[in-house]
Amino acid sequence: MARNAEKAMTALARFRQAQLEEGKVKERRPFLASECSELPKAEKWRRQIISEISKKVAQIQNAGLGEFKIRDLNDEINKLLREKGHWEVRIKELGGPDYARVGPRMLDHEGKEVPGNRGYKYFGAARDLPGVRELFEKEPAPALRKSRAELMKEVDAEYYGYRDEDDGVLLPLEAQYEKQAVQEAVQKWKKEKESRLSGDKQPEEEEEEESIYSAHKEEPEDEESREDLEGEEGGVTFMAHVPVPSQKEVEEALVRRKKMELLQRYASETLQAQSQTARTLLGL
Repeated sequence: MARNAEKAMTALARFRQAQLEEGKVKERRPFLASECSELPKAEKWRRQIISEISKKVAQIQNAGLGEFKIRDLNDEINKLLREKGHWEVRIKELGGPDYARVGPRMLDHEGKEVPGNRGYKYFGAARDLPGVRELFEKEPAPALRKSRAELMKEVDAEYYGYRDEDDGVLLPLEAQYEKQAVQEAVQKWKKEKESRLSGDKQPEEEEEEESIYSAHKEEPEDEESREDLEGEEGGVTFMAHVPVPSQKEVEEALVRRKKMELLQRYASETLQAQSQTARTLLGL
């Protein structure tokens, strides 16, 4: 038994349809919505567009149509959606309802809102086309960073290791290693004691390195200087490599410096010149 669609395509059915429409002029939808000046007709053309959209949305659900056919269907649906928007604007201008505000949202066969990008929407199998699927994949939300106050809430005695012994594992291990360390220390002490009693001396591993910071005493060549360096018994002697002034010479230098400061402060330039001349003549 043939289906209804096949029955409608038979020659007899097409002939009968032509007879019924004979003498009638089929009215076509205006190309521009602004050409329509009657509200009932504008409502009629809007319903016709919605019917066409429904048919094409049902067709595009079939993923076996091929990539090019699916893209063409999706373009036609978006074109009809724009045309429907123009007719809704025209209906509002003619005093009809505002479908843009009160009309339902565009939903797919699963009841979800049709996704789109900047007004262009994808329906059915068009959402699984190459390059389209990536548009709707949501990036994973970044991990929320905890604030300092939230981190401090997790800091307790266990964080600082005060409860490490509560698990009952650490203390037995520590006791075992402590016992082993004590035995090794006792055996080492016994070996050293036996070696001391037997009189064996352990060979020195390495000679002590000579300290570069220790002061070396230079032996004087003649006997007189050697006797001067010896000094008292048990005393430490030092040799100066630079001339060191005596206490008397230091006092004389301080006195001369004090005289020069007083002379520069209270004497005139003429008196200073005379004193300098006299000091030069005397060889001072």
